[in-house]
Amino acid sequence: MRNRDRWRLAGCLALGVILATRALADEAPLGRGIGRQVPNFTLRDNKGQAVSLYGFFGKKAVVLVFTGIDCPVGNLYIPRLVELHRAYSDKGVVFLAINSNAHETTEQVAEHARSSGIEFPVLKDPGNVVADVNLVERTCEVLVVDGRARLRYRGSIDDQYGVGTRKEAPTRNYLVDALDALISGREIPVTATQVAGCPIDRAEPKVLLKQTGPRVRPAAPEIVAALMDREAPVEVGQVTYAADVAPIVQKSCQSCHRPGQVGPFALLTYDQARRWAASINEVIDERRMPPWHADPRFGHFENDRSLTARERATLLAWVEQGTPLGDPNALPQPRTFPEGWSIGTPDMIFELPEAYTVSAQGVLPYQYFRVPTGLTDDKWVQSAEARPGDRSVVHHIIVYVDDHDRSPERRERRMGAHLVGYAPGDLPSIYPAGTAKKIAAGSDLIFQVHYTPTGAVKTDRSSVGLIFAKQPPRHQAVTKGIAQREFEIPAGASNYEVTSSFTFPSDSHLINLMPHMHLRGKDFRYTATFPDGRSEVLLSVPAYDFGWQTMYRLAEAKAMPKGTRIDCQAHFDNSASNPANPDPTQTVGWGEQTFDEMMIGYIDYSEDHLLDRKATEKTTDGRNAKPDRKSELIRALRALVRAQHPAPNPP
Repeated sequence: MRNRDRWRLAGCLALGVILATRALADEAPLGRGIGRQVPNFTLRDNKGQAVSLYGFFGKKAVVLVFTGIDCPVGNLYIPRLVELHRAYSDKGVVFLAINSNAHETTEQVAEHARSSGIEFPVLKDPGNVVADVNLVERTCEVLVVDGRARLRYRGSIDDQYGVGTRKEAPTRNYLVDALDALISGREIPVTATQVAGCPIDRAEPKVLLKQTGPRVRPAAPEIVAALMDREAPVEVGQVTYAADVAPIVQKSCQSCHRPGQVGPFALLTYDQARRWAASINEVIDERRMPPWHADPRFGHFENDRSLTARERATLLAWVEQGTPLGDPNALPQPRTFPEGWSIGTPDMIFELPEAYTVSAQGVLPYQYFRVPTGLTDDKWVQSAEARPGDRSVVHHIIVYVDDHDRSPERRERRMGAHLVGYAPGDLPSIYPAGTAKKIAAGSDLIFQVHYTPTGAVKTDRSSVGLIFAKQPPRHQAVTKGIAQREFEIPAGASNYEVTSSFTFPSDSHLINLMPHMHLRGKDFRYTATFPDGRSEVLLSVPAYDFGWQTMYRLAEAKAMPKGTRIDCQAHFDNSASNPANPDPTQTVGWGEQTFDEMMIGYIDYSEDHLLDRKATEKTTDGRNAKPDRKSELIRALRALVRAQHPAPNPP
């Protein structure tokens, strides 16, 4: 039989789509189409050349990987796919990338391939026909077909990256295992896996498959139940982007989803929102975005990012109704964002000693940078703001103050006092009038920076800006880490409890709370017990997410009388069912890196008692400061010792 009789070309593809889609849709979604012949297609690649699947008849295997331009998980996997292409091209394996996103143009696809260094053909799938016929719903899905075009594997490349999860290295190499088995003539050990990627942006929104389970962790059941209990059903009727959706996107999305920010794609225009409608629908429906993890039954917070019931219903209705634009004249004025420092012009700026190079892939340990302040007098900070140099790769920043006090009562504060942090969408630290945080003369700043690779090599030089109190402060702001260092989480434990506590030594007012754990962190709760015996849950985070280091800022400072005890209760999941777990076979204790664990309940509070006015007058703006020769000599000796015996990293 001739090739042209054996392999039908693209003219029959439309009929193939109808028949194949109906047949595959009746199967179990995970292994749909395994063992069947994949219909032929002919698509143009990023160089304008026509490429047909059946043109590779007789090869050991063809890998079809569905990609997109801005999918964060997909971009992380590009270097891995290039490596695999190089490793297997001499073994008879062909790699083809397919872009089925309806609103990504041929020119954009070609530029993305060039800038990302993709060395194999990238095909444009107009109308997402190839994705539809093969029931592909997400980018990052790979289909492995053999030399007779039979589907032998479909699913993930490996298990290293997911939406909101990363591992230092993959523990399951599904694609490599499938290719090695095909080349050697063995049975493929795993023929189908779940895929974590971005929903394909289809020309006509459709759901090809019923959801078989969440691909990433949605909102905690406790939060969903509480919200459903308090939110009556909302009927929003017909909605449009211009009149109804744009104001919500401006308020709740654009602080992160704009060029140069941590959001992987922009949401500044109707076209951008329409392009990502499927992803918007998914993350809103599962309450994953905007990221807010506090149980709504406890506490009220100034920086609550959650949507109201009406806002959520409006976004879901807009996607369901076909993403109508509406009257362009009804669009709100574009939101403006500060180009400089949001706290105003800082009195002093400290930045990393040099730019740090962020690799294209993998999981990076926390990086620590020590920056001497050179301050010769104590300073009182009214406002502080940490700024990433490249927001696309900076997951979070925490800046500590090391005053070199090594007394026993301060030893537990290994990193020093917390000064300010940065996380996407969070606010800078601005203290109420009359309240400020102290930086002692001669202190160093320690930057803890968590970098997240994006698929391309980047550089970052983050900084922190400080505005000092212009008047002597009356109250001191204090950061306390309510930590428990003595614990060992057994291998496989799914709900291991760790507790810590702190008692206020004087009357105070609570300002902020920030729980901190690592990848095995499961939930965290703060409970206050007052001197009169009353108890109150201040904050509950029933599904802790290491991906979001959120500072929960109380809407109003809360009185903490002397003797009030705060109890922190955390649970850890060290089992194999935790998708972020680096290694469920290991017993885990306290450590600085993400594969270790921590249990810290940070709090910010102000002490009610008044500061000594005379002691603070000369240290607000420094103009009245008088040099003290003894102090200067001590600081000089400390600096000499540090230069000869630098502190380990982290300190």
